[in-house]
Amino acid sequence: MIVFKNLRWKNLLSTGNYFTEVKLNENANTLIVGTNGSGKSTMLDALCFSLFGKPFRNINKPNLLNSINGKDCVVEVEFIIGNKEYKIVRGIKPNIFQIYQDTVLLNQDAAARDYQDFLEKFILKLNYKSFTQIVILGSASFTPFMQLSAADRRAIIEDLLDIQIFSVMNSLVKNRLSLNKDAMVQKKNEIELLKQRYDLKKEHLDKLNQNNEEKVKEYDGEIQSNRETISTLSDEVDILVSRLSELDTVVAKAPEIEKKIASYKKVESQIESKISKVGIDRHFYEHNADCPTCRQAITLEFKETLCTELSSKEHELNQALTELQIKITAQESLMNIVRNDEKERSNVRIELATTQTLIKGYNENIARLEKEIKNLQTDNDSVDQTELTTLQTEVKEAQTELKQLIDDKAYYDAASLLLKDTGIKTNIVKQYLPIINKLVNKYLTSLDFFVNFNLDESFKESIKSRHRDDFSYHNFSEGEKQRIDMALMLTWRAVAKLRNSINTNLLILDEVFDSSLDNNGTEELMKILHSLEEVNLFVISHKGDILQDKFVNTIRFDKVKNFSRIVK
Repeated sequence: MIVFKNLRWKNLLSTGNYFTEVKLNENANTLIVGTNGSGKSTMLDALCFSLFGKPFRNINKPNLLNSINGKDCVVEVEFIIGNKEYKIVRGIKPNIFQIYQDTVLLNQDAAARDYQDFLEKFILKLNYKSFTQIVILGSASFTPFMQLSAADRRAIIEDLLDIQIFSVMNSLVKNRLSLNKDAMVQKKNEIELLKQRYDLKKEHLDKLNQNNEEKVKEYDGEIQSNRETISTLSDEVDILVSRLSELDTVVAKAPEIEKKIASYKKVESQIESKISKVGIDRHFYEHNADCPTCRQAITLEFKETLCTELSSKEHELNQALTELQIKITAQESLMNIVRNDEKERSNVRIELATTQTLIKGYNENIARLEKEIKNLQTDNDSVDQTELTTLQTEVKEAQTELKQLIDDKAYYDAASLLLKDTGIKTNIVKQYLPIINKLVNKYLTSLDFFVNFNLDESFKESIKSRHRDDFSYHNFSEGEKQRIDMALMLTWRAVAKLRNSINTNLLILDEVFDSSLDNNGTEELMKILHSLEEVNLFVISHKGDILQDKFVNTIRFDKVKNFSRIVK
């Protein structure tokens, strides 16, 4: 049983930078009153936030922080389970999440979610949905059991009956089945590969035993053919080497030829320069009568003599230029031949390297074939037979392992069938459904709501009245729905107490008396609540003047300078 002792908070919503503290197990029943917005329901948000990291109402976590102070939001809750005392501390700005057991801080996981899972699964043994169905009945941000999905209803009842372990086991079995399936596929593939290796090895051994001599003859013939090819290629190599030597000799003349051509071209340029100068001089004397230097007249006889000499010199130079150009052309033709030989030399080198590579490949093939012949001529029967025996043993071992996996699958399938929602859990739920339905109808009758309420194995409800049959929850008025919600909550607490699963001392009703309950319903509900044993009841209400005399303790919240606090 969880016995909640103390709840305190500061900088949460409208609460200021001082702790507001509520003793949770000090009085049998407590009325919490105050005006709208005074902070009455903050207690619910503080409790849920401390235990589950989220508030009871639909408020985003950042909005829980007091907007004026803007930091140091802290919520602490203390409770006892068995002989161990626990304290949970949560905070915002800075973020805090600590679990103390007997004043010792428990090791915190790297992920806060893992730490929360540990709190819910191993300490509280209930989650947010179950807690809000059994401990808190609110008018805001509360989803009644009857409005939950079938899956959520099942989860809550599994928590109540402490059979969620079967869901965990079912998940583990599913995981084992998946691993088993993968292992079986892998083992079948392994067996198939081993069989293939065995067949190949046996076929190879049979062929060795039957065809060794033929193989040796075949390899000898191939070796002989390779040697003949090598001989032919070697002759080609000799020819290529000889031709390469000839081409090297020719190509070696290239620098000398290039030097001659350059020398001839230099002389050619000089002759052309002289021809040009002689031509200019001759043209001058042919078309001018005065000397440009001394300004004296040039005689006709001198002009004719000088022009004759210049023409003769120009003719000689042109004749020399023609002879030189013939030499240049001859050398360039020779150079073209050399360049062609140079290209041929490059091709010969490539052909020579290719032929030598072929010879090397044939020699390597001969070495490989000779090694094969040696292996064929060596007695490998015992070695191969040992390998065959080893493969046979491996196949048998793998088949044994596969059989074990098949047997395991059968066990897992049987376990999965039992652990499904329609298996063991359904049988357990079947045993408790009559008790649950009986308790619900008992509480409904106590609340002056005379219907026959029934939950089936799928957690679907059927509600029958005296005059009209087959109702659903949604057919009823808000007041009638609230009676059903209250009856279910009281039922869950009774079942929890029977199972001692998630039994707790705390029961909080938020504005339940302020909504749709009439005076008679209020009286009947109070009778039921006062009859509950080992319960610390907290009722949040606006009807303080009507309800105050029904409670042994009253807590009043008020707002002072925009901060909520308890007024003594």
